[in-house]
Amino acid sequence: MRPPLPPFTEETARLKVRLAQDAWNTRDPERVALAYTEDSEWRNRDVFLTGREEIVAFLTDKWRRELDYRLRKELWAFTGDRIAVRFAYEYHDTAGQWFRAYGNENWEFGPDGLMRRRFAGINDVPIAAPSARIPV
Repeated sequence: MRPPLPPFTEETARLKVRLAQDAWNTRDPERVALAYTEDSEWRNRDVFLTGREEIVAFLTDKWRRELDYRLRKELWAFTGDRIAVRFAYEYHDTAGQWFRAYGNENWEFGPDGLMRRRFAGINDVPIAAPSARIPV
């Protein structure tokens, strides 16, 4: 079980989004992957993944390349077992170039509160320096 559980209210949907944001900001692939079902389906940009093992490998590689990663998520909409979020995150590459990435995610949860599906569209924009507060 991974509370809060569907069906979501505005309060529980906002909490689910905040908990996801907090987990992703740890940059710990194993911890993040525990929020997803064993057979979770992902689309992240043009990458398609299935299952926790692929999610952990993907996130491990991601955070090797995206250094000093900081993320903000915001609830966009919710209903029943689904939540839509918009987000922004900042990171720099090994050459020191900073980027801000903007995107949207659609999430679907099982009755146990684990995410069954995550579909993310993301765009990166080079920036001069990180901001004190990431604008969503």
